[in-house]
Amino acid sequence: MLLSLIFRNAFRHKLRTLLTIVGLTVAVLAFGLLSTVVEAWYAGAEGASNARLIVRNSISLVFPMPLTYRQKIRQIDGVKAISTANWFGGVYKEPKNYFPQFAVEASTYLDLYPEYVLSDSERKAFMRDRKGALVGEKLAATYGFRLGDTVTLKGTIFPGQWEFVVRGIYSGRDAKTDVSQFFFHWEYLNETMKIRTPRRANQIGVYVVEVADPSRVAEISLAIDSAFRNSNAETLTETEKAFQLGFVSMTEAIVVAIRLVSYLVIFIILAVMANTMAMTVRERTAEYATLKALGFGPLFLRMLIYGEALAIAGLGGALGIALTYPVADAFGKAMGTLFPVFIVSDLTVGMQLACALLVGIVSAVFPARRAARVNIVDGLRSMA
Repeated sequence: MLLSLIFRNAFRHKLRTLLTIVGLTVAVLAFGLLSTVVEAWYAGAEGASNARLIVRNSISLVFPMPLTYRQKIRQIDGVKAISTANWFGGVYKEPKNYFPQFAVEASTYLDLYPEYVLSDSERKAFMRDRKGALVGEKLAATYGFRLGDTVTLKGTIFPGQWEFVVRGIYSGRDAKTDVSQFFFHWEYLNETMKIRTPRRANQIGVYVVEVADPSRVAEISLAIDSAFRNSNAETLTETEKAFQLGFVSMTEAIVVAIRLVSYLVIFIILAVMANTMAMTVRERTAEYATLKALGFGPLFLRMLIYGEALAIAGLGGALGIALTYPVADAFGKAMGTLFPVFIVSDLTVGMQLACALLVGIVSAVFPARRAARVNIVDGLRSMA
């Protein structure tokens, strides 16, 4: 009886209830989408391995390190494997076509990143072709790259027109793997620079180091940096996650602003919902007085108000959560490679549900207290 009464009351004013549900749906959807954007911002750091270290120039990432550092790092106790990578920064057709491009030591780099899934035939084809390139499946889908295609990039850091042949399209081991990157042979870059600008040859952007024991990352990081202290190119060694977070920190203000907007959206819909419930209680003062006269206590009246608020909030929240998945999928595709990983997490869905229920509970606090305190005589007098 109570549940039936709650739902009948909730839809007594169909237009008002419908508009409130629509508002809640939009608010929950917006909150979920904004939360997903924030998570996408940190996706690179969250997907980083705790067994990999990044070694870079201590001054800045833009300053390279000598190739000779490779052997010295490899000899440090605790280092299991090592590879190299250089940020390329090329332009594909137009400057707006941004995607990460790295010149890597192909023979070792892929072994350090088992989360990049590639078929044996594509891997062999990539290894055989000095101009070969690997592209992530999201990058391939965005720009229509196919196996055998020739991709021309206009160099910015390394001037000139650079041609590559797509020899492999890699997928991710899980949903959080970045599949929007472009990899090619460092040897191709280095040999070309020897001809064009010899002084820039044999230079490394970062060393990627795999450690045998993740619990020793601090010790090994210190050992690497100590080995090159007072050299012409001192190093800064940090975990892969810390390295990724360094990029995120550059745009921390944007992330904070997005979080504030998401919470503001929930606060606004809370005010709308509270107003709806307040209007409901004012209109039914006589009914609550009648129920009291018939012997129903304040607890019953509070349950009616809270139940109605939770029913409306629950419907709006459920619709908002259901719409989040297709909207997020469409948004992620529209953004292309700007957000390499854009998925709605279970945490986001849980937060959406919690926010919807919180709005329902909080919006009913004062109306429920007012209904419970209705004076029978005054309530019946208002009806007369």
